[in-house]
Amino acid sequence: MKRENLIPRPDWPKKMEDLGFGFHSIDGIYWDERACYQFSAQEIDTLETATANCHEMCIAAAQHVIDKNLYASFAIPTEFIPLIERSWNDDEATFFGRFDFSWDGNGSPKMLEYNADTPTSLIEASVAQWYWLQEVKPGCDQFNSLHEKMIGRFKEIATELGAKTIHFTCVGDSEEDVGNIDYLRDVAMQANVDAPFIDISHIGWDAVAKKFADDSDQEIKALFKLYPWEWMVREAFGRNLLNSDIRMIEPAWKMLLANKAILPMLWELYPDHPNLLPTYFEPQKFASDYVKKPLLSREGANVTIKTASGEIAIPGEYGAEGFIYQGFHPVPNYREAGQDNYMVIGSWIIGDEPAGMGIREDESPVTKNTSRFLPHYFI
Repeated sequence: MKRENLIPRPDWPKKMEDLGFGFHSIDGIYWDERACYQFSAQEIDTLETATANCHEMCIAAAQHVIDKNLYASFAIPTEFIPLIERSWNDDEATFFGRFDFSWDGNGSPKMLEYNADTPTSLIEASVAQWYWLQEVKPGCDQFNSLHEKMIGRFKEIATELGAKTIHFTCVGDSEEDVGNIDYLRDVAMQANVDAPFIDISHIGWDAVAKKFADDSDQEIKALFKLYPWEWMVREAFGRNLLNSDIRMIEPAWKMLLANKAILPMLWELYPDHPNLLPTYFEPQKFASDYVKKPLLSREGANVTIKTASGEIAIPGEYGAEGFIYQGFHPVPNYREAGQDNYMVIGSWIIGDEPAGMGIREDESPVTKNTSRFLPHYFI
């Protein structure tokens, strides 16, 4: 595994926009093909295995939480617990998720967290870097079967639902979310699923029929949302979910896996597993060298890294629900020309299958919304 400097294609912005990746330069440099990462086939196998192992352990951890009634650690509103359990017992389908790993090609990849509810950077990982590969590294391969696996998964979910229509929603004025949702809708339509879009603020509720409705007053029977469960359960409108039989993608049980409280549960169930880091609810477990993470947080907000050499604290508005404390494991830093390039691997799961990866870089050890996305290949 190594970082390789490149000269960007002169017309790459137009090519990205032609692919529907219009937010390639949001907040400055986002898509970054000034460098890429090279892997060996054996390293890709290691990542695939780690992804499959972590997914399997997370499913077992969710069952453990439900069996032992451990919801208090997750700060989930109690009225939503029956919805979680119903969705779990009904085996409601999960579509996707993304594990964040720290790994430099040596030893075992270490799971930092699981983006299990509304993972983004999908169009970048699935489409943008694939077309980059065809032009820049022809004849090489890539850990990337995302597009094909997503089409297959949409077919499976549509068959299970017995319906050909799945509504898609997000916050309509978020360019990144709309870009990802538009891509997902395109994938769904390739699976012969009708995929109308509705801004989440336009979703209606029929209090008599106890049904959600779209702009045309058509019932929303299945909803693919790029909008976090932890927001919905704390909003007045979201309480209507308690009285509805709508099928949500991701399902309610993913609230458990999207919450960082799952990390101490994993360590308790699988102590010293090579893909896990020691994680607890009590900071006293560590004298130093730990990472403090809110149960509910996005893009690195309110994360604090405390080591013998100092402390890094990222500001934000999260933390009211509580924190977990994870053993510090340095992410690789490919420092060049006086600039730090801290790298995190995002490894995707579609259904129950590993499906590809995307790489983010930052000048800080904490991956944030301003972190860059770099392509990869393997030989």
